Order: sequence, then C-alpha cells, then structure tokens
Amino acid sequence: MSLITRFRRTPALDAPAEAPPVEATPAAEVTETTGATGTAEATKTAEATEPAEVTEPAEVTEAADATEAAEATGAAESAEAAGPIAVAASTAEEPVAASAEQGDEPKKAEKSGITVRRRLRTTGGWLLTLACAALVLGALLSPNQMTSLGPAAFLRLPLEALLAVAVLRLFPRRPRIYLAGLFGVGLAVMLIIKIVDMGFYTTLSRPFDLVLDWPFFKDAYNFVQGNTGTVGAVAAIVGIVLLAVLVLAAMAGAMIRLSGFVVRHDKASVRTVAVLTVIWVLIAGTGLRANPGGPVAAVSTGRMAVDKVEQVAAGLADSREFAKLAANDAFRDVPPEQLLTGLRGKDVFFTFIESYGRTAVEGYDYTAAVTSALEAGNERLSAQGFAARSGWLTSPTAGGGSWLAHSTFQSGLWINNQERYRNLVSTEHTTLTGSFRRADWRTVGVMPALTYAWPEQDFYGFDQVYNSETIGYEGEHFTWVVVPDQFSYSTLQTRELGAARQAGPVMAEIDTLSSHTPWTRLPQMVDWDQVGDGSIFTPMAQAGESTRELWSNSDKVRAHYRQSIEYSIEALTSWISTYGDENTVLVFLGDHQPAPIITGENATRDVPITLVAKDPAVLDKITSWGWTDGLKPAPDAPVWPMDAFRDRFLTAFSD
Repeated sequence: MSLITRFRRTPALDAPAEAPPVEATPAAEVTETTGATGTAEATKTAEATEPAEVTEPAEVTEAADATEAAEATGAAESAEAAGPIAVAASTAEEPVAASAEQGDEPKKAEKSGITVRRRLRTTGGWLLTLACAALVLGALLSPNQMTSLGPAAFLRLPLEALLAVAVLRLFPRRPRIYLAGLFGVGLAVMLIIKIVDMGFYTTLSRPFDLVLDWPFFKDAYNFVQGNTGTVGAVAAIVGIVLLAVLVLAAMAGAMIRLSGFVVRHDKASVRTVAVLTVIWVLIAGTGLRANPGGPVAAVSTGRMAVDKVEQVAAGLADSREFAKLAANDAFRDVPPEQLLTGLRGKDVFFTFIESYGRTAVEGYDYTAAVTSALEAGNERLSAQGFAARSGWLTSPTAGGGSWLAHSTFQSGLWINNQERYRNLVSTEHTTLTGSFRRADWRTVGVMPALTYAWPEQDFYGFDQVYNSETIGYEGEHFTWVVVPDQFSYSTLQTRELGAARQAGPVMAEIDTLSSHTPWTRLPQMVDWDQVGDGSIFTPMAQAGESTRELWSNSDKVRAHYRQSIEYSIEALTSWISTYGDENTVLVFLGDHQPAPIITGENATRDVPITLVAKDPAVLDKITSWGWTDGLKPAPDAPVWPMDAFRDRFLTAFSD
C-alpha cells in the first residue's frame, strides 16, 4: 500500500467530531505482512533452486533465524520510508495500536517457543554428530588385546580417519552415502573381530583365525552351557547376535552422518585434515607411543585388516602344505612284530593333565606348592620301586584346544588349527595308539570330556572309549568338569585292569579334567575302595564358589588353579603307587599352558613330560634323551616340539 493511499485513509484533522474515524492499518503491521510474504517467497525460491541434501537440525535453525532477521529488517525499512506522515498516523491511532500490540503477544510467545525448540534441535544435532565421531574413533583406536585396553589407547590420531574424510568428500551425494555406509559396515566388522581377538588372546594367547578357528565357538557354547545351562547359553547367543547387528547399523549410520557433515563444512574439513595429516607425519617420525595403546600416530586398524587378509590367504594355502607333510609317515610300513618290542607285556598309560604347563612348576609364586606336590608324588612312587625321567615339550596350543595337543602328540605332525585336525583324522596316518594296536595291545581311551559321538576313535585306533555317558559316573558334575580324575583312574582300573582284564597288555590314553578351567569346585582324594560309582564326590561338587564369584578375583583364580594341579598330581601318583607293578609304564604330560590369567602375557608354550617305570630296562631305553631324574624337569632339560615325541618314542622302543 502506498503512502498516498495510506494518507488518504487517515482521518482529517478538521473533520467533524461526530464523523466516525476510518480504521487504518499500522505501518508496521503492513510492512510485517509484506516482509513475511516476501521472505516466504524467497525461501521457497531458494529451496527450489538448492540441490536435495539432507538438512541438519543446525541448518534448519539457521534458515529460520535468517527469515526472522529479514522480517525485522523489512519492517524497519518500511517504517523509515513512511516518515513523519506514518508517525502522525500512528500517534493518531494509539488506542488501535495498543490493541494490536496486545493481539501480537500470543504470536511473540509462539515464536519464542519455536526458537527454543530450534535451539534444542540444534544442540541435539551437534551432540549426535559428536557421538557418531566418538563411535567411529573408538572403533578405529580400540586394540584387540585386553592388556592394551585403557585410556591411553584412545589418545591417538588414526590415519584411517583422515583418509576416509579425504576420500568421501570427492563423491557426489548418493555415491557418497553408499560409500560411507560401506565404510561403516567394514569398520563395524573390524570392531567385532577385535572383540573376538580379545577373547582368544585371553584364553588361547593368540588372535582369532578367520579360516580355521570357527569350531572353537562350539566349545565356547558348551562351556557356557555347562556353567549357566541351556537357557543361559541360548540367551547369550541371541544377545551376541543382536549386539552385532546393532553395531553394524550404528556404525553405518554414524559414517553416513559424518560424511554429510564433512561436505557441508568442506573448507573447514580440508584445512583440518591437512593440519592433522602434517601432525600425524611429524608424530610418526618421532615414534611417540601412548602405552599401552601403541603409537600415537596410529594405523592399527588398517594394519590389522591387512594382517587378517594375509591370514585368510595363509589359512587357505595351509591345507595343501599339510597334505604334503601328512604323506610322509616314517612308521607306516614298519611290520607289527618290530613295533614296540621294548615294551612287550607291559601296560602303558599316556595321561594328559589338563593345563599342566611350565608355569605350574617354575617361576611363579604358586609353583612352590606344585613342586612340593611333585616331590611328595616322587617319594610315593619311589617307595614302591618306581623311577622317573622328565623333560619339556612345546605344545601347539595354549589356554585351550586340548585335542590339538593330543593329535600332535599322537601323530607326530604339528596340529595347531582345526583345519589341520580335520585333514589329519581323514587320513590313515600312523598314531601311537594305532601302533600299539598293531602290536597286539588292547587300546583304551578314558575321555570323560566327550559328550558326543566321536568318529575319530577309528582314526586313532582305540578299541574302547569311555566317554561322559559310558564312564558310569553317578555323582554330580564339577561345573564344566564332568568327573574328578580319581574316578577316571578308578574306572580304568576296575573295568580294564582288574578282574575284567582281557588277555594281553593294555595301552590307554587318559585325558583328565580336574585341572580344567574354571577351577571353581575342586575334588578331594578319597580311599580307592570308596570311589564306587562316584556318588561320594557329590558333596564336593556342590561346595565352593560360583564361576562369577571366583573369577572376580584373579589371585583366587590362580590359587584354585594351583590346588587343581596339586590334586591331579596326587591322584595320578596315588593310583600308580597303589596299583602299579613291574609291568606298568606311565607317560604323563600337560596338554598346554593355562590361560593368560594364570601365566600372564608372553608365556612359553612348554609343558612338562615325565616317564615313570619300575623296570630299569625301560628307563635305559631313553638315556640318550637327556631327561632329568624325578617328576620335575630341570630348567635346562631338553625342550622338544610336541610333534617330535611320536617318532622318538617309537624309535626308542622298537627294533
């Protein structure tokens, strides 16, 4: 509306008093309407010309603020142009203006509420962006070992983040979103692998193998089931799967949001990346480290991804390499009459003591007690005329995977992963048990940990296997441990060596369990004639702490481990001293070192091995081995890889 028109609508100063005044529109109100319309039209035009881009809450607020500023500016300019005439009109209409101002108060309150909500959205948007950045940086900087996990690990600069920013800003919107999502999924996968690696380092002292280690998850399930029941184990699986899906989705969403942020602040992003890249190079040149996290100039996740790819390639190639090794079998064609002639007529027992490693007998605060148990066992055996020689073997595994050690010991091949194990048991490679069987020994396995069908029985050459179902134990289980060691020896004695003995000598492999993790409820020795069906052990299995209670204190865990080893040694030496004779030969050894919670980091994989016999001729056969007298090997006793034992043993006792 023009000023002239507005002036004409203003009542004349000399008009009659009774003439009703013509209602006028205040200048500010007219201007506000015009300004709002113009701003809205301008906003619509801008929206039509701008590319379709995801709008952050911050951007919405900025646009709204700009609109409000435009409205205020338009109003001011209109009022200024109106000049004195508008002022006069306004003065003449003070009652009307006051009424208009009162009508504007709800509008002002509404605008104030909108402003508050916009500010809240802006703050929430920034907080969400910061959370996404923290999630991505945390995944990049997270280590794959518990010992490296700490605040220092996250006070580093990841090169992968700088490279991601540099790459993503080069792409248009749609390809950038897809690429950012792909980056997020890949980073989530690496984070999951890091978490799995932590578990493997904690239990097996090595990282997870993407090709060869999947069967270990079944054993993990069995372990959880043994401690929490089937419902607890299934609930754990469901929770883990849901958590993995959540991590994948969250990481992909975080990367997409951050990529949009980088593009909207392109100039600042370029400058920031350039400065941080220079800083990264300078820090890398100094070799500065954030212990225990690693180098401050970090590239750990990228390097780990490369290592995993190389690991997959090596795992796939390992099968071909192993096939060549397995084809070389020095004792395959040896006639049965020439095998094990130095042990004819003798019962030979190979006993694996679970988690009986080098750290149990030397170098730790709990080794003095284990040494005392070995000395007591040595005295017990010596009183019955037995003598012993001891050395060291290096196991292919640590913390778990006992069957890998058993198969290495039996086959003379290095079995350090599940793929090799599967390939081995599908061959006809000579085993220690198979050699005894060919030489007319009755071959027996006492393996209470077996809770399922075991087709490997034929590969190894066992005539009889006593598993968790056939061993006949009627007592309560000791958490994951099925039966106490004493019951295993009693079963062998009563069902194979006593009145039930069949013609000919017996060769047996006894895989004990009492020293198996979690070392919670520990058995105690009873008189041999009281063992019976194992019911006597039930009160012992019901006593003691739960796994959660015990493992909350690492010192108590180590104490229980020590006690379990002491018990295993006592049960074994008591059995041999009670029932052994001049035709008894015992070889006992550890399958692997215990978990790092017992050994600490970077422990060796050495385990003690001992041969016990009453016949001096048997011990004379191994004089060249250089083993130490007694049940405890000297620190400087020979150390062999475990796969060397089969050939050395068969050579020593065969023609």
